[in-house]
Amino acid sequence: MWEPRTRASFPALYHPPMNPILGWALAALVVLMAWQSYGWQGAAFAVSLVVFWLVLQFNRSVRVMKNASASPVGHVPSAVMFNAKLKQGMALLQVVTMTKSLGQKTSDSPETWRWTDEGGSSVTLVFDKGLLKSWTLDRPEEATHAP
Repeated sequence: MWEPRTRASFPALYHPPMNPILGWALAALVVLMAWQSYGWQGAAFAVSLVVFWLVLQFNRSVRVMKNASASPVGHVPSAVMFNAKLKQGMALLQVVTMTKSLGQKTSDSPETWRWTDEGGSSVTLVFDKGLLKSWTLDRPEEATHAP
């Protein structure tokens, strides 16, 4: 039965990563096909398209880092809300875009980053090969007051 597509079917922040070898192979194939079809002018045009694509990717990364530089390192407004938005397989650049803050690096092996809110709650993320593998939400102990 046909079901209408919802916004949840297309999450805005999650893009599966592309294999770099496949990406460069496709770029080389485009250049080769353009050279075969249009000669050196086609190859020059295809190379300019590949360079333009690389500049767009670099510009995106720089824009994310510029936005993150305005915030304190490892700070998020709400660790609980941040925890709810995380999805396994997200890239670190996507996480930094979401938090608008660079995380505080806690370990190199495995690559571990932490973001904390003002209430003391924190989210610790573990990345493997640049992709989010697991995360944990740590909340501070509530002080119990005896009546």
